[in-house]
Parts: sequence; C-alpha cells; structure tokens
Amino acid sequence: MFLTRDTVKIVLFRGFRSNLLYIATRKACSVKVLQQLTLDELYAEFDFLNDWEERCEFLIDVGLEMADLPAEDKTEQNRVHGCQSNVWMTTELTETEPARMRIHAESDAMLVNGLIAVVLAIFDDETPQEIAATDVKPIFHRLGLDQHLSTARKNGLGGMVRRIQEDAREYLK
Repeated sequence: MFLTRDTVKIVLFRGFRSNLLYIATRKACSVKVLQQLTLDELYAEFDFLNDWEERCEFLIDVGLEMADLPAEDKTEQNRVHGCQSNVWMTTELTETEPARMRIHAESDAMLVNGLIAVVLAIFDDETPQEIAATDVKPIFHRLGLDQHLSTARKNGLGGMVRRIQEDAREYLK
C-alpha cells in the first residue's frame, strides 16, 4: 500500500522513538509522549534536527502532547507573570526521601508548552537544593534558546525558571 502525505504523517526523531507511541489514523499519525523528556534526550533531538525551524516544530509537537493542567489550577495565583502568553504552574514536594519537586504547568500557546517541556526536563523530579542551584544559562545556550527566541519568549522562559527556583527556595525553609 502506498501512503501519501494526506493519509499518514509520521514524525520520527532519532533517539526519541523509545519515548513515543505512534497512533496511526486514516488522516494523520498523532504523537503521544509516554514519558517526560530528559535533558540528554532533548540535547540529542536538537543535535539531530537541522535548523531552528525544525527544532521549533519539535517543541510545538512535544508541547501539544503534554498533559493538561486541571481547570481548577488555572488561577491567577498560579499564573506565571512575565510571560507573553498565559502560563499556569503548580509545584509540590514529594514525600520521598530525599523530597523532590514535581512541577505541573500549561500555557495557552503551543510553542510555550514546548518550552515548558524544556523546563520540566531540567527541573521536574529534582530536589529543591538541586533546583535552587541550577544555572540554566548554559543549558539554554546549548539548545540555542538564547539565540532564537524572541525577547518576549525569553522573558517568559525566565519567568518560569524564577518561579520554579523561588518555590524550591521556599520548600528549603
């Protein structure tokens, strides 16, 4: 059988295949993220993709597959300020030893949801000590985010990082 672009679109990323479930339909193939990206997987994907446009499309695809934040968490108190788009974020501390921070977030913008996936790859399920001590500048530089994002998007990304690190410092008190 010959498959055309109109019948099935399959997006494959080297190294990322183990984290994806491909669900074929008559019109498209949707990509479902089965587990959260690690920072090393994110680096590998960005290295594999040829240019910023492909990387941006990848971020949008990953962002589209992120879990939605419950409606009751989309409050003004949970809104991240400094973002061009609406971003809501909650954090919680696990009861494990050592305690780890779990981060849940969502935006009303597709690309920003992809940037949230980047932030989660860096911070989610880390200890508050690790989160508070993390310098994201070299990570963002390695991914090219410092060079290719608009000033407004960089400010929003910085706002998300500040919020997470502030929450981590609060948990340390």
